[in-house]
Amino acid sequence: MTRRDFLKRAGATAVAIAGAHNACAETSHRYIDVHTHITQTFGVKPKLSAADLVRWMDSAEIGKAFVLPLVNPESWDHLISVEYVLRETEQFRDRLIPSCCIDPRMNYLNSVEAKVKHLQRYIDAGVKGYGEHKCGVNIDDPRNIEVFAAAAELKLPILFHLDNDRNMDKPGLPGLAKVLEAVPNGIFIGHANGWWASISGDATQEDFGAYPNRKTTPGGAIDALMDRFPNIYGDLSAGSGSNAILRDVEFGKEFLVRRADRLLFGTDYLMPGQQVPQLSMYKEIELPEDVRTKIFHGNAEQVFGISLKNWPRKNT
Repeated sequence: MTRRDFLKRAGATAVAIAGAHNACAETSHRYIDVHTHITQTFGVKPKLSAADLVRWMDSAEIGKAFVLPLVNPESWDHLISVEYVLRETEQFRDRLIPSCCIDPRMNYLNSVEAKVKHLQRYIDAGVKGYGEHKCGVNIDDPRNIEVFAAAAELKLPILFHLDNDRNMDKPGLPGLAKVLEAVPNGIFIGHANGWWASISGDATQEDFGAYPNRKTTPGGAIDALMDRFPNIYGDLSAGSGSNAILRDVEFGKEFLVRRADRLLFGTDYLMPGQQVPQLSMYKEIELPEDVRTKIFHGNAEQVFGISLKNWPRKNT
């Protein structure tokens, strides 16, 4: 066999495998995951590569996943830059969608205009969202609001972490309400303990750093904010998201149905072998098919302007 024949046959085989993979993916994958990460070998946590993430996604029925950088020093045991996410996901762009983030405390990005220019470079490189915003300041810090305004101007949905250490707020989420008032053209996606503790009307400051297990009471700040602002969504990922639903399954199911238009499937997967309660939670809670469709992928398709069924080829 000549080298030309070998390369021709190898190329044909690769195309066939890719076609089979894509055909399988469109029929067996039902989730868009709005919250995953890839990591490096620094720190004490095990590395999760882009290839590892895709293999895990196949086992979890996840068709596409957003890969979020971690650029704030409070966010993880080592920084994960936007540039690293862009580089490592490049060969998997039919499955992995890069996101971007900047630390609002960076002095050289000292205006909305500078931030817009900086974020536009990331958009040009392929990002589709902003996050995970996980910064050690109050959620309504003016520097945060400036970043959010820049992301909103570029139509990047903003996924933020809220607890007692990152993007801090108080019970009732008055700071977040101030943000939503200040940036009405932004799309915000809430995540983490402080956000999800606020599903309950009796949320305390202590709950913002914990996983409350008592029964949920009506009148939570999440419902109040969703009633008041059309641009706030919830990321159901991580232990905080699953706990919000499972701490009171009756209330949780009713919440999923009632807020089906505002909730997004996510896992926060970032370590090999990580337990992901979301994958069993939706099998245990019986939901109407239209609710499942919206939460599993429909809302993400609408918010981010993507499709679970379309599998664009990777960037060349």
